[in-house]
Amino acid sequence: MTLAERLTTGLNVTVLGMGLVFLLLALLWALLTVMLRMDRPPSRGPEAIAAPSPPEARRPVKLAPELLSAITVAVFTHQAVLRKQAAPAMRSYWPGSILFASRWVTSGRHQQTQSWSPRAR
Repeated sequence: MTLAERLTTGLNVTVLGMGLVFLLLALLWALLTVMLRMDRPPSRGPEAIAAPSPPEARRPVKLAPELLSAITVAVFTHQAVLRKQAAPAMRSYWPGSILFASRWVTSGRHQQTQSWSPRAR
């Protein structure tokens, strides 16, 4: 085989392989698009969209100042309690059990910082 024949064969295989890859990608893209359109919830009619909500539902609720302050104190107290509880619950290890890293890293650091000495026989 000459160099030109080898180059032509290589280009043909490359174009065929890349063409198949892009063809399958386009097929998957079209399949996903069809599946997404089929999975979409049914749209509401125009009368449901255009119906205005009653004015009572749009007005903000007025709370008494005492009730508002009681809610605020309860929320801040709840946040403080959760903040204290989250520290132990969110730890992946107990403080002091693993210093700075895992056992593997600690072992590697130990080997790096200790001078080598031959084992006694």
